[in-house]
Parts: sequence; C-alpha cells; structure tokens
Amino acid sequence: MNNPFQNAMKQLDNAADIINLDKNIRVILEQPDRVIEVAIPVKMDGGEVKVFTGYRSQYNNALGVYKGGIRYHPGVTIDEVKALSFWMMIKCATVNIPMGGGKGGVIINPKELSIGEIERLSRGYIQKIWPNIGSDKDVPAPDVYTTPQIMAWMRDEYEKLVGHEDPGVITGKPLEDGGSEGRSFSTAQGGVYCIRELAKKMKLNPAETTVAIQGYGNAGSYMAKILYKMGYKIVAISDSKGGVYNADGINPQKADAIKEAGGMLGCYCLGSVCTLEQVPGDGTCRGITNEELLELDVDILIPAALENQITIENVDKIKAKAIVELANGPTTPEADEILRSKGIILVPDVLANAGGVTVSYFEWDQNVKGEHWTEDDVLEKLEKIMVTAFNEVWDTKEKYNIDMRTAAFVKAVERVSAKMT
Repeated sequence: MNNPFQNAMKQLDNAADIINLDKNIRVILEQPDRVIEVAIPVKMDGGEVKVFTGYRSQYNNALGVYKGGIRYHPGVTIDEVKALSFWMMIKCATVNIPMGGGKGGVIINPKELSIGEIERLSRGYIQKIWPNIGSDKDVPAPDVYTTPQIMAWMRDEYEKLVGHEDPGVITGKPLEDGGSEGRSFSTAQGGVYCIRELAKKMKLNPAETTVAIQGYGNAGSYMAKILYKMGYKIVAISDSKGGVYNADGINPQKADAIKEAGGMLGCYCLGSVCTLEQVPGDGTCRGITNEELLELDVDILIPAALENQITIENVDKIKAKAIVELANGPTTPEADEILRSKGIILVPDVLANAGGVTVSYFEWDQNVKGEHWTEDDVLEKLEKIMVTAFNEVWDTKEKYNIDMRTAAFVKAVERVSAKMT
C-alpha cells in the first residue's frame, strides 16, 4: 500500500534536485515542525465514554501561519496527516498566499455518531490542541466529513478557552459566523480559471471543447455549471452511483433536478427518475461507470472525486488531451510518469484546486482586519491569484522542460526555501 508521506517526499526530492536545493533546507523540509497526537474522551449518548485519537501536523510556517483542514475519517493515519500538511505547504506556496502548511484528523466514522456526539468530539478536539492554534499561529478549516457547523463549534470552544474573540482562528465558517462570500464554490471557480488559461495555451475553443467530470459533489457540480455557462461541452458526469455520457452535451441544471428528485445521474438519458435497469447502455446518451468516464476520448478530464483514481492499472486507457485535478491526489505517482510520457498535460491538484485555500486565506484576512468583502471582490482577487499562479507554473514547466506538477513543486519549494535562508 502506498505510504502518502513517502510519496510526498519523492515529490520533494524531484523538485529539490532540479533547483539544487540547499541540503540543510532539504533536511528541514523532510519533517514537519510539529505533530500533535491527542486522546479525545467523548461522552456518548448512551452515557459511556469513548476515547478517540486525533492529530494536528504543523509542517512549515516560513510563509505564514500554518493552514489546513481537519478531517473526520476512519482511515486517518499519522502519515496521511503529515503528507497532507506538506501538500498544504506546497499548495499555499504555489499560489503565493502568505500561509504555511498544516492538517488535522480524527480517527472516526462520523456517520456512526449523533449530532450531539459530533459536537462534543469537535469541542474535545479543540480542548486538546487549543494552545497550538490561533489566528496568529495555526488556522484549521473543514476537510473530509467536517462542515461549517463543526467549524463554528470549534471557534466557539476556542474562544471560551482563551477568553476573547478570535474569528480568524478557523476558516470555512458559516457566513453569519464570519465566513467569506464565495467560499462554497471557490474550489471549482479556481479550477475554472486554470481551465480558461489552459485553453489559451492549447488553443482550444470552448464551444468545441469536450469535458468529462468524475465526481459530482460540491466542487464537481459547481465546475460543471460554471463551464456550461462559459460554453464548454460537458459530455459526461458521474457520482458515487455512476454517471451519464451524452455526446450531444449535458445540461447540469437538468442533472441536478433529476438528482434532487431522487434519481441517479444515469437517469438523465430518460429525463426522469428511473431504476438502474432502465438506464440505456449504449447510444448517444447512456449510463456509464466512474471507471468508464475516466477512459472517454475527451479534451479535458476533471477528476473531482477521490484520490487514486488514475493508476498504473488504467492509465494506458486514458485518452484525454489534458487532465485538471480538482480532487486531491487523484493520480498515483506511477500513473503520473506514464501520462507525462504520453504527452498528456496535467494541471496538478496543488494548483487546480487551490481556489479553496485561497478563499480560506481571504476569510482569515477579513476576520483579522474586521472586514467583510463582497462576492465580486472575492472573485476578482481569486482570479488574479489563480491566473498569475497558473502562468508562473506554466513558465517553470517550459524553463526546465518538466511536467506541471513538478513545476508547481519547484515554484513552491523555491518560495519556501527563500524565506528559510
């Protein structure tokens, strides 16, 4: 099984070798500054107490305060949290926002807990890590299976413990609790800016550009809607239950209506809620699996679901001209090498989905300054950052004749190391 932290260190080595990184800085960057492990006792609804294990990895704060989400998942490991905090450092540095890398996690299946138990767990986690966080130290945010409501509980608990308000201690909060306009769709919007710049480089006409999106959650569905409005031809979308391919193009609003009515995306072909057996299996409009979607002959493939979707097993079947990673880690390192050899352009997750952390930075900035920006202000600032970052990574790719992922790491490591010397 892949060790995520070992994979992260391979990526560091690749970038460090290209720029002849100072060996002392390389040694420092091979470990997080601090990893906190805590035991969180939670009184369950039945009256018994269970103890859960939580982590917070603070990787590097050369560019600014540590920044990164907290995930609730049964598969959380210390190596995963360390790797994610390293990648957050890279992501913040790639888009040149003044924040460092952090990440947290609790080993728990939140689906097995009541709302009350989740609130007590969330407050208990903060009770254990509060001396190490704050708007001037480390700023957590939502991640897998954590929500704006959970962030609100965490902020409230932190402020009780320190005895004063500190709205910037947590981002991803509800609007009424100090959240930022535009945060709900910022990951997708940042990815759209990357696609727009990529289309210029590849000389693609949106009306003639076919797009397939694997993953129809928050980021994937917003991506589909925004690209559709821009004139791109969305020919395939999918979620955990499967998807739909339509050579004539898909209207995301119609797909949303079918999902909201309780149907599957494959029901799009019939225009109404249907059973799996009724979904057409071939023709212009047909139901497809997540695996089939990845192998479609499209101009742009957008993995927006889970990690490890493009692997050594299926990479030879990938026909897309370009891949834009809206998900975190959808491509394994081995598959990366093969995509590079096939000449497929890949816009990496640390750039393509950095719109989310960028607007989290905006939220923090508004909180510490006591400001609230309009959605137009947020999007104008986001566009400038994403377009600049895309072109810097592209130029680095051209300079060293490397792929875009390695170029993003090169740019990021250059920025972090410059602050460490």
